[in-house]
Amino acid sequence: MPALQADITTDRASRYLAQFCKHAAAMGSGRVHRFRMHGGAPTGRGEVRVTAQWDEHTGTVDFDPWGRAHLEARPNTLLVRLDGADDEALTRMRTIIDNDLNRFGRTPLTVVWHPAASATDAGPGHGAPA
Repeated sequence: MPALQADITTDRASRYLAQFCKHAAAMGSGRVHRFRMHGGAPTGRGEVRVTAQWDEHTGTVDFDPWGRAHLEARPNTLLVRLDGADDEALTRMRTIIDNDLNRFGRTPLTVVWHPAASATDAGPGHGAPA
């Protein structure tokens, strides 16, 4: 299962985590969603069911069947890890997250994605953000 991770420097990590998870939960609301970029262009083929759970420090957003986003708010950093069904699914989730986080903020965030060890390949403490 391919994985990506981004460490986003921000003093509003908890705020971004909660806002993204609330937005994802509202998009899902128990129904199948066909994602479109704001402006109308589709993010990719296929429909997805979105569910989200979060608290002040961690969040999980399931994009079924694409994969899952794990978020962790730390002081001055929002960690985001994506575990995707395939590379196309990772691209879809990454695009949604990039666009939403930047739309939520007062100033643009610098989001740099890099490959992450898969949860099955990683040892303890190296999988999804704790």
